[in-house]
This record gives sequence, C-alpha cells and structure tokens, in this order.
Amino acid sequence: MALHQGTLAIFENNVGVSDAVLLHPLTEENFIQNITDRFNHDQIYTYIGNVVVSVNPYKPVELYTHDIIDEYRNRNMYELPPHIYAITDGAYRSMRDRNSDQCIIISGESGAGKTEASKVIMQYVAEVSGKGQDIDRVKEQLLQSNPVLEAFGNAKTNRNDNSSRFGKYMDIEFDYKGDPLGGVITNYLLEKSRVAFQMKGERNFHVFYQLLRGADKELLDALKLSSDPESYVFLKQSGCVDVDTVDDDHSFSVIKNGMTVIGFKPEEVTMTFQLVASILKLGNVLFQPKSNKDGTDGCELPNMSEISDVCEMLGCSTELMYEALTTRTVEAKGDKVKRDLEVAEAIYARDALCKAIYSRLFSWLVSRINDSIKVKSKQKTKAMGVLDIYGFEVFKINGYEQFIINYCNEKLQQIFIERTLKEEQEEYVKEGIEWIHVEYFNNAVICDLIEKRPGRKDKPNTGILAMLDEECMRPGNVTDMTFLEKMNVSCATHLHYESRGCRKNQSDKTLDIDVFRLKHFAGSVVYKVNGFIDKNNDLLFRDLSQAMFKCKHKLLPSFFPEGDPKLKSRKRPPTAGSQFKASVTELMDNLLSKSPNYIRCIKPNDFKKSGQLDLKLVEHQVRYLGLMENVRVRRAGYAFRQIYEQFLFRYKMLAPETWPSWHGAPKEGVRLILVAQDVPVDEYAFGKTKIFIQNPKLLFDIEERRRQKMHDLATMVQKIYKGWKQRTYYRLMKKSQVIISCRFRGFWAKKQYQRTKAASLVLQCYVRGWKARVLLRKLKREKLELWAVGVIHKYHNGWKVRKEYRRKFKSIAGPKIVKFLRVALGVKWLDGYETNLYNKKRFWPHINNDIIRDRD
Repeated sequence: MALHQGTLAIFENNVGVSDAVLLHPLTEENFIQNITDRFNHDQIYTYIGNVVVSVNPYKPVELYTHDIIDEYRNRNMYELPPHIYAITDGAYRSMRDRNSDQCIIISGESGAGKTEASKVIMQYVAEVSGKGQDIDRVKEQLLQSNPVLEAFGNAKTNRNDNSSRFGKYMDIEFDYKGDPLGGVITNYLLEKSRVAFQMKGERNFHVFYQLLRGADKELLDALKLSSDPESYVFLKQSGCVDVDTVDDDHSFSVIKNGMTVIGFKPEEVTMTFQLVASILKLGNVLFQPKSNKDGTDGCELPNMSEISDVCEMLGCSTELMYEALTTRTVEAKGDKVKRDLEVAEAIYARDALCKAIYSRLFSWLVSRINDSIKVKSKQKTKAMGVLDIYGFEVFKINGYEQFIINYCNEKLQQIFIERTLKEEQEEYVKEGIEWIHVEYFNNAVICDLIEKRPGRKDKPNTGILAMLDEECMRPGNVTDMTFLEKMNVSCATHLHYESRGCRKNQSDKTLDIDVFRLKHFAGSVVYKVNGFIDKNNDLLFRDLSQAMFKCKHKLLPSFFPEGDPKLKSRKRPPTAGSQFKASVTELMDNLLSKSPNYIRCIKPNDFKKSGQLDLKLVEHQVRYLGLMENVRVRRAGYAFRQIYEQFLFRYKMLAPETWPSWHGAPKEGVRLILVAQDVPVDEYAFGKTKIFIQNPKLLFDIEERRRQKMHDLATMVQKIYKGWKQRTYYRLMKKSQVIISCRFRGFWAKKQYQRTKAASLVLQCYVRGWKARVLLRKLKREKLELWAVGVIHKYHNGWKVRKEYRRKFKSIAGPKIVKFLRVALGVKWLDGYETNLYNKKRFWPHINNDIIRDRD
C-alpha cells in the first residue's frame, strides 16, 4: 500500500540511533543528544531494547494513519523505525499466539503524553483485531470509555491542558482468536482535593465546564445552573475558566454520546449531572459566624437559595441539610452531644462533602462502565493491560497527593528494574551465556522508608505511611507537626530522609520547619506536611453521611452506606494512605503476573510548545525515569543480541558462502559471516538461538559494511534492472515495429490493390466499350444486310406471290373479269389487290360478294 509522501519520509530519513542500547560511547549527554536530534526531525520515538521512549511533540504528526498501522501489523519490532505500534503489535501477538498475558506500562510526568499514548494503543488494538457486530460494539464501548473518564478525571494544570488526575489500569480481555470480548477498568487515587481548590492558572475537572458550556438551556434550567463558570466559587477561584486547546462545548456532546454508547440509561445520565450541579451549588454556600447563648461560636447560612436548590435535586429536606452543614454530633462515653460548627469547620465540612460526592460518583462511573464492558460469556480469555498512571511530580509546594503519587512511581520503578534485570538474567541463562553483574540504583530502600510496616521492638523503624496512620488513630492533640516530629525521631538516621528537625540537618537553613525532604530515585523532593493528617484521614462527619443516606436521590444512599443508622459498627474506616497502599500492592501483583512492556514518556518543555526541547528538563526526566540504568542493564555483557535466522537474513550478503541463499544451519551461516568479516572471537558469543555482540561499535562496523555491500548490490540490481528494462523496451519496440510494419504493409498492399483494381476497371471499361462498339458496328452491318436481304426477300416473295396469284387469278377469273376489274377499280394493275386477295374486309367490301361466290 502506498504511503503518504510525508509519512514515507519519516520512515526513510532515520536520524541518530534508533536503539539507544547501541549508542557509543554510552553517556547521558550522548543519550540526550540522540533524543534531541531525532525530536528535531519529528522522530519522537526511540528504543531502549524493547522499551519505547516517547517525546511529546505538542503538534499533530502523521504517525497514526491506517496505512502506518498496516505497515506495523505482524512485523518484527526492529524491522521498522521505533513506534508505539511496534511494541503494541508485539504485545498483542504474544498474547494472541502464545497465550501470554501482557501489560503495557506508560509512565512519565504530567504533560508527557501518557494519555495520548494509551489512546494510540487502543486505536491500534481496535484496528488489528477482528470485525463483527458484537466485536465492534465492544471496541466502541472500550474506546468511548476514554472520553467519559477524561471528562470526570482530567483537568487543566499548569503543566498540561489535559492532565489525568487519577491513575487508570485497563485490562482488555480477548478470546482465543484475539478478538476483544470486554474489559475491566481500575482507578487509583483521584485527586478529589481539586474539586474544592485549584492552584492559580489551573482548572477544576473538565466536566464542570463542559456541562455549563455545552448543555442546552432546558437542561441547565432543570439543574438550576447558569452557563457562566464565573458564577461558581469552585470554578473561578483559580482565575482560569477557559483553555484555548479545550473545546468544552463539543466535549459535552462527546461525553453524552459516549455514555449512551457505553450503555448508561437516560435517568442515570440525568442523575450524574444532578450530582455535578449539586457540587457547584454547594460551593456557593456561604457561612457567617454567630454567637450561641452558651458562649460558643457557631455559624449560619445567610442565603438559603443555594441549599434549597441542592436539596431539591438530591431529594432531602432543607432542615436536614442545614443541620448537617452547621452542626456535628459527637459521641462521648455512650452519650451523643450535638455542637455547632465554627465557620472554618463548616467550610471544611462542606468541602469534604463535595469531595466525597465527586470521588464516589467517579468510582460509580468506573463501576458502571465495567458493568457494560465486562465479559459476558464464561469462556477462557486472554488479557492485555494498559496502565496510564500519574508520573513523578515535583512542584514548588508538594503535599500529600504528590507524596502518594511519587510513592506509586517508586513502586513502578522498582518493578521496572527488577523485571528488566530478571528478564536479562533469564535470557542469558536460557542462551547459555555467562551473566555479568550490573551496578544500578536499587530503590527498594526508599520503598521501605515509605511503606515499611511497624517492626519489632528491637527494630522500631517504621515506614512513613504506617506512622501517618498511627498519628491519625492516636487520641489526643494530633497535628501535622506532631507527625513531622515523629518522623524526625524514627527516620533521623535514614540516608534518604532529611528535615530541619533531624540532628544531621539542623544547620540546613534551606528547609522550613514544616517540611521534610525525601531522596527519591528521580531526585530530592521537599514535602510540606500541612494537610497530611486531614487528607489521610479522609473523614466525613457522620451527620453528613447520614443526611446523604436519607436523600431520595437513587445514587446517594449507595454512595454513603456508612450513613445507615442501622450500622452500629464504630470501626474506624481505613485511611486513604492504607487504601492506596493496598491498591498499589494489588496493582504490582497484577503487573507481575503479566509480561511487561514499557513506554516512557518525556515532556520536552514546560510551555506546551512544539519544536522546543529544554535540555535541563529532559535531563531531569531521563534521570528520574531511570533510562540510563535501563540502557546499562540492556548492555550488561552484550549490547546486541538477535536470533540467528534474523541476523543471517540481514547480513547474508557479507559472506560469499551465504549469498544469495544459505541452506545449512543458521548458526553456521552466522559463523561464516563473522569469519568473513574478520571479527575477533572475543567480540561475540553464540547462544542456543541467538548471536550476542559485546561492543556496539562492532555492530556499527558490520552495519556499515552491509550498507556498502548493499550499495554494490543495489548497483548490480540497477544494472540488471536497466538491462532488463532496455531489453524489455527493445522487445516492446520491436514488437511495436513488427505490428506497425505489418499494418503498414497491409495498408499499402490494400491501397495498391485498390489502385490496380481501379485501373483494371478503367481498362476493362474501355475494352468492353471498344468491343461493344465493334460488335455494335458489326451487328448494325449485319442487321442492315439482314434488312436488305429481308426487304429483297420480302419483295421477292411478294413478287412471287403476286405473280403466282395473278397467274392463278387469271387462270380462274379469265381475262374478261380482270379487265372488268381494272376498269371498275380504275387501275392498270391489280397487284396490291391481288396480294391481299384474302383480306376481303379491307380490300373487297365494295366488290360484289355474289360475283366472288359465284366465281368460286
């Protein structure tokens, strides 16, 4: 199939080194320069073995057409330039043909293109898998789940206009033919704090703006909303409501269509938007302080209109909602005491309710999507997972969310290094090659620092998450500073923990008193402890939970089961940190059960501009993604390895024995090629199925010799082709000449024949005319003669007749009658009358018939 000219140029004009494992010399500067050179020529993908490094181009590139999908379909990974399609095709075929469950792990910081990479993977799988009504329906549902989850889970940040503020892992399940049957989506740690607060220049979740900008007036009136985002505190506080690259109006119709395709009922769609509208209305609820009679401070609502609208949509009484927002019930020694909330506490309770409603709505959406796309049949399935999760984050102010996100990235980095090393070691052992130990940074010590469980008394060191949970459950006056003090004591001697309160860092004036610093694998990050306790507790006042449970809205009672008054359990709900830790552990187990494939995404600049690459920013990402460690692991001992058959097929022209074809053992053919090129024996090793080359320079030399040989072969091919072309052209011309000559000779002979025929006709005409004239003259002469003879004969015969008649007449009539007749007729002779003697009617009417009769 013919490719577009621009696309073809991308395939042909390779710049730099496609696989960073072959860089020589291997330095971080060379690695980054290679990525830069390729990026400047729109070659945004580079391999590190079977890992794809992707640089976000921030512009449309012609790399995702149907033609290119066809090019990468069922092709070896290294046959074509690096591409996400190549690693996806390899994973898909391994899953389909070898029954090996696969997972594709996409990592990188916000704005690096992780979400777009997951879309490309889904597009490729949908294109290459089977067709059919049921299959197409499943594909469409899987594809439409992306825009729906993006609307509710993505937001504009200062680094990315469409940043995923949650982690997503999707398992796509296939049948034995490789056709999709359904899938399961798992979400991780939605950044629900964004509902109530955003940094300057950022936005809330997309769905709020899409609803206001895209909904028709009828829907907005039903939801008691106006179309202006500036009317809502939760949307205007950051100073950013519009984004040039986001079309909220169009996106709203997209998510409505997506929800319909997935299988949401109209009433479910309406209930979803009712909850979104309720959150916006609750954000506008204002509190003003009041003084109680007992001297305590409380609060009240100066304007009940917002609360009334919310209660109408949620189906609860205004009094119930008012009381839940302004008071709190406290149980002490079996007694229940209700106290008023101060303004700050009421605002906290309101924001906590909004965040809880949104977070649980998002979880319900994921669950509802799973109900639609899950596999309905009981047949055995194969799975291919796609992990699109937040990347390592470092901001000016890093809080609880960044701490949890970076912990997740530490776990992913750990599994990445372990699996890469494990695969390398297993391949060396399988091929019978001696393994060479590789030095790399093992981040297990950081993971232990964060997640380690409480130890024995003689080993009291405890992980940060465990200490945070202890502080959340400890009675008494617990604050973020007490948590920091506890860390300063427990982690004082740890090499990767620093704070101003530690003895080893008391002189470090760069750290504030309310922060601590962790040395992650990607670099040091300073975390501000403010909000750690509250966010980890993730508590919602029981009064609010009970109020939501009593609402007549069909979704809310299921969202807040803890509000059921029948539940007497006082067991403290798990903290957000422990829940996330359990989810990460489950995720790691899931990933370890599958064969991993990696896509490492890099953001070129902080300004989302195409064609610009910030070297310092790229260098930072290369380090925290551990790309150099990955390259070194791949180059441990031998930088390049390839199956004998593939090596032989590519380099068979370098030895006369193997060109043009080799019919012996592939390993022997490879040996002949290396011997013919005078390669030292210590530069390579033979495995059971692969050839291992130690130095990349050797491979470059062989590749250069192949290029030269290919030039000679190309010249020979051109020579043969040109000769064949000229011979073919000559034969064609000769054939054409024969046809032309044949046609011309036929035409000329026909023309000569026609001329001869015309001349012959003229001659024949003249000859026939001459003959006719001669014959005519002869006939005329003969006719004249015949006429003359006839006349003579006529007159002679007449004379003879008349003579005979006269003789007979005279003899009969006698002289007297003759004479009488002469006298009667007045004629001298009777010849005329005698000749017509028997014509009585003409000549004898006046003669007396009696005389004649009497005479007869």
